[in-house]
Amino acid sequence: MKTAAIVLAAGAGTRMKSDKPKVAHEVLGKPLVNWVLDAAEEAGIERLVTVVGHKREQVIPLVEDRAEIVVQEEQRGTAHAVLSCSDALAGFEGSLLVLSGDCPLITSETMRALIDMRESNDAAVVVLTMEMPDPTGYGRIIREADGSVARIVEQKDASPEEAAVTECNSGFYCFDAKALFEALGQVGSDNAQGEFYLTDVLEISRNAGRAVLALPAKDPNECLGINTREQLAAVEEIARAR
Repeated sequence: MKTAAIVLAAGAGTRMKSDKPKVAHEVLGKPLVNWVLDAAEEAGIERLVTVVGHKREQVIPLVEDRAEIVVQEEQRGTAHAVLSCSDALAGFEGSLLVLSGDCPLITSETMRALIDMRESNDAAVVVLTMEMPDPTGYGRIIREADGSVARIVEQKDASPEEAAVTECNSGFYCFDAKALFEALGQVGSDNAQGEFYLTDVLEISRNAGRAVLALPAKDPNECLGINTREQLAAVEEIARAR
């Protein structure tokens, strides 16, 4: 089956307090987004698409020799970012990874595991999850009794019971490409942020009768995203230790 990946690299990263776009910051001398692209190439992903937006003139030169470029003119949420790739991936059928360009520790092995789980179960989507002792700020994975995923609830939309869940969304997914783009048309922005959440696709797919599964990360460090200078330093230490 064919494989492709969308790397989300359009965010501003204002908490970095820098003139650089977030994904252009470096770990061990390599831009964050290039760590993700390297892992995707190592995993054998056939097509790479990078979504750029904020200060894209600094991001495009980092990726244009290895990925197709899609511009997200305004940042209106993760679902909006992925939907902006619909023309670039028109007609594509197969497994489509959605990857965060600010998470440099993700491995090719985990990407392959997501693809293999989705394809072997003919699932609409598999989400990579992580156990967080303090889940504050992360989307919570709400499971059914059979272990499948019912939905992902964002922190600001969670009930007290849902907020107590410690299995969290990593922001990494493998979708059936056709099912993904069909579902994206049904995503609304009726939530606390007023944004179009990619996470809504899971519940939409489930309601359409497709399997929605979760793959717990073997190493939660793979899912670490970078929003601050302190997080950048912490991730660099882990990368150096590897």
